[in-house]
Amino acid sequence: MPRLPEDFAELEQFADKWCLATEPERWEARLSTPMPEIHAFYEAFTPRFEEAIDYCDKFPLDELPEDVLNLLHLVYSMIMVSMAVEVFGTQKPADSADAVIDRVSAPVP
Repeated sequence: MPRLPEDFAELEQFADKWCLATEPERWEARLSTPMPEIHAFYEAFTPRFEEAIDYCDKFPLDELPEDVLNLLHLVYSMIMVSMAVEVFGTQKPADSADAVIDRVSAPVP
């Protein structure tokens, strides 16, 4: 069963790993995923990133169909991994000791 809109079917291979609803889940996925996998996701999604945002913007935030919500979660994950690829070159920021994210609330969706 596809998790993403049909227009983004080529990204379906990343849905199980990266369609994560919370920032702590995305952070943990980034830390636990080998950089070659992160690069594969980044390289596949980068050319479609702005298009994905525009696609999500067609719907009211409180009425997103499930496949569009999954696409939005993929966008959020892309933001999380982009720092690993573009800035740090590794999953964990350098000199960050034992950095964790503890959110007490999160934006919805």
